[in-house]
Amino acid sequence: MGLVACTRCTRAWPLGTQVCGRCGHKMVSRDSHSLQKVWAFWIVGLMCYVPANMYPMLKTKTLFQSDESTIVGGAVELAQHGAFGIAFIILLASVAIPLAKFWAVAYLAVSVKRHGAGGNHARHVMYEIVEYIGRWSMIDIFVVAILSSLVQLDTLASINPGPASMFFALSVIFTMLSAQAFDSRLIWDKQTKDGDPSND
Repeated sequence: MGLVACTRCTRAWPLGTQVCGRCGHKMVSRDSHSLQKVWAFWIVGLMCYVPANMYPMLKTKTLFQSDESTIVGGAVELAQHGAFGIAFIILLASVAIPLAKFWAVAYLAVSVKRHGAGGNHARHVMYEIVEYIGRWSMIDIFVVAILSSLVQLDTLASINPGPASMFFALSVIFTMLSAQAFDSRLIWDKQTKDGDPSND
């Protein structure tokens, strides 16, 4: 259509426009290094996610004992104490959603290079969902931060973040960067190359 959209404010301008007249952002028709950045951030995020589930997320110390809990171990312990709802939320936010995001970003990156990889509208909706839920991925870190600040009773009891909290936060950050690095216009470029404007 001879148009290019600003990636910052989404205003459309004639193709060849160098600077967006609304926000002053540099106009780029396509990010030629989009997939390279996607895979780089994705791999680093996956590398951080492994120790995030192996090392303890919380270190709890009381007067008589000290305990360390991983993400899954903490959720299981909560379930054993009857807090099934909280355990489900932790497993959903800290295990299911991150794994789903890894799969979705990888699928989107692979699909723009393959024929018959699914409808364009469905893949664009998937991209929007991944972008939306990214802001909720830090719920586990928020819980650790709140508990650490509230439960500090000197020698009686204390809760401190474990090494997994840093890895988990890094994993979430790099996964978000991976999703943001994906140029969703590549989905529709594939449709144009395939010569099928009705593909949905």
